Amino acid sequence: MTVPRKAAAMTAAAAAACVAVSACGSVQMGAAALTGGNRISSATLTAEVANLKSAYQADQAKGVSPQRPTGQEAQQVLTWLITFRIYDKIAAQRDISVTPAQEAQQLSALSAAAKQSKVTVPEYVSAGGGLPPDLLPQLSRYFAILTALENRITGGKTPTTQAEQTHIQSVVVHDQCLASKSLDVTVNPQYGEFDYTSYSVVPAPPTLAANPNSKPSASTVKLTPPC
Repeated sequence: MTVPRKAAAMTAAAAAACVAVSACGSVQMGAAALTGGNRISSATLTAEVANLKSAYQADQAKGVSPQRPTGQEAQQVLTWLITFRIYDKIAAQRDISVTPAQEAQQLSALSAAAKQSKVTVPEYVSAGGGLPPDLLPQLSRYFAILTALENRITGGKTPTTQAEQTHIQSVVVHDQCLASKSLDVTVNPQYGEFDYTSYSVVPAPPTLAANPNSKPSASTVKLTPPC
């Protein structure tokens, strides 16, 4: 999904399951993830995954193919749910307030991008971004916060050089890191792990049937905040 401004890439994959939720580390029973001690419930995740799968079916019936890997809906949705909380935390840390008008402006930008791609907004965000269409209000708020943050970084000026763009992106990523660290993001191993390289939910490594003679492979997953 091509989106306004700079957005961190949201990637996800199928998770390695733990035997039971109660055995999944420090994550509370019935929680898909914890952010700042607050749950994203497994029930909420299940409902939103069902919404995304329904959207995928509707997209495909109209000849619109999902751009995210199918079978990985739980990680795609959980990544978004965590991202929304991270950006709410950024807004609090940066003392950023966004108005309904600013959120509506972002929805208009999404509508324009969808029209250019010759799809509807629900098709654009589901097929293009792995987002359940019922979460459009949260997506609009996320982009409004991101836009406000970038304007704060530039003083409202439009960047004109690659160096300026790079600076904006580095500050945004640093703010993501600080917010994630403050929230102490924890994912139920049933769904995977939170990767601080991509700020997304990725598969947990398998713990069963490991080959004792195999060498451990290098991993690019970063499980602790680098800030």
